[in-house]
Amino acid sequence: MRIGIFCCIFAKKLRKNRNMTLKGKFEHSRGIIKCVQWIVCVLLFTMPAMISVVAFQQPLSVTSLKWIQFLQTTSIFLLPPLCMAYLWSEQPLDWLRMKGERSLVKGEGLWAVVLMLVALPAINLLGYLNQQMTLPTFLEPLEQWMKTSEENAKVLTEQFLNVTTFSGLIINLLLMALLPAVAEELTFRGVLMNLFELKGERLKVKGKRTHLAIWCSAILFSAIHLQFYGFVPRMLMGALFGYMLVWTGSLWIPILMHFTNNAMAVLLYFVAYRAGWNMEQVDAIGTNDTLWLGVVSMVLTIVGIYAFRRSTTMSNASSRISSGN
Repeated sequence: MRIGIFCCIFAKKLRKNRNMTLKGKFEHSRGIIKCVQWIVCVLLFTMPAMISVVAFQQPLSVTSLKWIQFLQTTSIFLLPPLCMAYLWSEQPLDWLRMKGERSLVKGEGLWAVVLMLVALPAINLLGYLNQQMTLPTFLEPLEQWMKTSEENAKVLTEQFLNVTTFSGLIINLLLMALLPAVAEELTFRGVLMNLFELKGERLKVKGKRTHLAIWCSAILFSAIHLQFYGFVPRMLMGALFGYMLVWTGSLWIPILMHFTNNAMAVLLYFVAYRAGWNMEQVDAIGTNDTLWLGVVSMVLTIVGIYAFRRSTTMSNASSRISSGN
């Protein structure tokens, strides 16, 4: 008899808990609370990934390093944004602005890809100018550390990109182009821009909050890579991704642009390695002997951004008028 009563009580609690969900449970939490939740979530996902790294044999091979890269990107940048969006909104994909896939098929996606391709020599030129940076004498130890860090990152990147088989190319496109594009945009444009854009006591004007959100997330996006001699072009690229998100309302557009930038680097290095080209020539497109190409690319990129902004503004205005009728 008692067992039957206990089973009935347990069944009622089970039905009650089944109707409960964590989806959107913290939607109305304060911004600072959400920041803490996000950091805790990153740590929780990162700990198993870091523990699994110990399983790799020393010294680490390139394959092992790629697996570590996969685990780090997934645990730090991919899973936490998805988890947080689920906890912070009843409509997680809407909150992340990932339901604007129509932007990919109505011309904005193609325009964004072309704009990114046109901007590549300009990015190289900005990177070249950034590399001319020198710090004061009293900061010489810091400068030396920055140069060492930059060189180590360059060596590691070249090891990853040094493939001559098509299977290696596909793996690199997935690992170094697609995964970072999706994961990093989810984090920096999906989560951080939303958090920075929350209403605060000082920032009353939405326009100012939006610009603040774009540039703060762009600065963090560049800083997290720890490649200081490419800080400026990566920051400007992050800002462009942020504005494209605001103008189109779709996170898929910056994801597509991010993927295009990374994929072109992977493809160019693949062709260069197979053809036996000098790697320095690949990175120097838009500088030195091809400086004119970098300048032209910069002008066309600025014009393209202006034209895209004007086009999306007119398109959004037409949509509002149509919906009003």
